[in-house]
Amino acid sequence: MTFGIWQIVLIVLVVVLVFGAGKIPRVMGDFAKGIKSFKAGMKDGETGEPAQSSASEKPAESAEGDAKAINAETAAVDTGSAKKDEAAKG
Repeated sequence: MTFGIWQIVLIVLVVVLVFGAGKIPRVMGDFAKGIKSFKAGMKDGETGEPAQSSASEKPAESAEGDAKAINAETAAVDTGSAKKDEAAKG
């Protein structure tokens, strides 16, 4: 199955409507960074030396921070619900 010009135009129109014209360059930039990171990883895998890219370390740190924030929110909710249960019983 081949895509004609009208199918491609329709797909582009739907993407612009869903994401908005402002987000598309940002998404494509993130996509390009991912490809560059992948290529650097493949190149480092051939030489056996680790990559010295600070970009690959930042998402891991962000993920750890997000996990800690989620755990803190969950603990706060659990503490709040426990206090409500005690107040209802007492």
